[in-house]
Amino acid sequence: MSTITVTAPSVTAVRPATRLRLTARGRRVLAGLAALPLAAGIAFAAISGGSALASGDEAQTVSFATVTVLPGDTLWSIAESVAPSADPRIVISAIERLNALGTGSLQVGQQIAIPAEYTD
Repeated sequence: MSTITVTAPSVTAVRPATRLRLTARGRRVLAGLAALPLAAGIAFAAISGGSALASGDEAQTVSFATVTVLPGDTLWSIAESVAPSADPRIVISAIERLNALGTGSLQVGQQIAIPAEYTD
């Protein structure tokens, strides 16, 4: 006959995890440490953002003439009339950039700025 012996595992006492307790001073220090990167970022943005305003460069001036859109006018027809010797696609591109025209649609009576290089 065989015998089986069962031994109980050794049991060690487990200490309950201690809970971290912060004093009011500790909470202030922790909040200050957490806010330090934010304050540094704001200071960096304030210092580097002002340099663009302090530059001594003058603003570029743009001279142009205006054309009133008549019924049936298109950008192509306006470009051909103001610069007959230039490529109309280049003139149209310049007119669109100067007037910030996204779609290229014109309204009757609208004032269109023509770059000075094409008004002679």
